[in-house]
Amino acid sequence: MVAVVNNVNTTDQAAAARALGKRLGYVFADDTLLRRALTHRSAAADNNERLEFLGDSVLNFTITAALYRRCPDAAEGDLSRLRASLVRERTLAEIAQTLDLGAALILGPGEQRNGSCRRASILADTVEALLGAIYCESGFEATRRVVLGLFAERLAHLPDPDAVKDAKSRLQEWLQARGRALPQYTLVSRSGAEHARHFVSACRLPDGDEVCRGEGSGRRKAEQDAAQHMLTQLTEATA
Repeated sequence: MVAVVNNVNTTDQAAAARALGKRLGYVFADDTLLRRALTHRSAAADNNERLEFLGDSVLNFTITAALYRRCPDAAEGDLSRLRASLVRERTLAEIAQTLDLGAALILGPGEQRNGSCRRASILADTVEALLGAIYCESGFEATRRVVLGLFAERLAHLPDPDAVKDAKSRLQEWLQARGRALPQYTLVSRSGAEHARHFVSACRLPDGDEVCRGEGSGRRKAEQDAAQHMLTQLTEATA
């Protein structure tokens, strides 16, 4: 009889993990380490959170160094915005999807039922955990090679730094250019289990009646979403 863990066929999961190694460009010698990197905290106490913490730092440094070399004339602010666009949740989730990472994830029963193998935050965190695991097993140089391989296309076609400013920054600049007061952000609600938080924030313009709401898995993400809605509303009104 084939074993099943957390409603997932472990034979299929092992095959997905092996295929993941080929797409990642790195084959783990330690299967236990790989399994830990793929294990969400909903599934076991021995999960990938510590590896995620480590991988996040290695990823940020590698991308920072790559941008420093590729953009010798860029100002610090431009470099920061470019880095943020590369290491943000959405980009990491897109990379996870190209790796078919969702098929190899180890999730608890509740997360399995909720379809969390497709959730951007979980996919992004697991990419970072994998990088942390590679660092633990083979050191920085091996991890750097994997990062540069995963980001090669994006590094080769970097956007204009102004095009990747976050919504709150773009809204602030839009308002300042027109002599208007800066927006105010308030937390409207917070709900969900600890590993699946949902935030709603409001963006209000104190010198007018405009109020927009935004949602996200964190307060900052909800504020960014609210700012984007506000910016869209303002630009459409003046178009």
